Amino acid sequence: MSTSQQPLQIRRLESQDVAAYRELRLEGLTNHPEAFGASWDDEIEQPDSWWTGRLESNTIFGGSIDGSPLLGVAGFYVPGAAKQRHKGILWGMYVRPAARGTGLAAALLQRVIEQARPLVEEIRLTVMASNTAAHRLYSAAGFEPYGLERRALKVGDDYYDDMLMALPRGDLEKSAVKNARRRLNDVRSESL
Repeated sequence: MSTSQQPLQIRRLESQDVAAYRELRLEGLTNHPEAFGASWDDEIEQPDSWWTGRLESNTIFGGSIDGSPLLGVAGFYVPGAAKQRHKGILWGMYVRPAARGTGLAAALLQRVIEQARPLVEEIRLTVMASNTAAHRLYSAAGFEPYGLERRALKVGDDYYDDMLMALPRGDLEKSAVKNARRRLNDVRSESL
């Protein structure tokens, strides 16, 4: 799927998006159980009120292309504990296979960074250590690894390592400037 003629739409999901969000989240948990700390078995049993509460208590962005159904999501939250409010957590990033390579993942990531910039000093995330495509995406946005949690997840009899990554405030600002320049260049190229 190419986005050269298809505009990306990124917006915060709300309670009326609960069915589409639930479907996409469960798809991610089914297709890539090693990529999420949560499991399909736990989340499939949750009532609609739980899913609605998740949308209301977190900032979850959804993405689509040219008015399509929901194709990708990314969550962000700031811990409530006073000593941890300086950092935000990017979680639950998933893009449907048909939308990969379209720029949707990068657009979702940039939207999370924009949301986080006035709220926190850094954004943290965990990503499966062997997921090279995700590493490239996060590294391109300025995230840097700061640790490796070996055997972080166990799915069946298999263990998976998680790479811990962070985007500090200085890089949050640089990312904002880079994103603004990219948007300006996009507008210029569309005007030609």
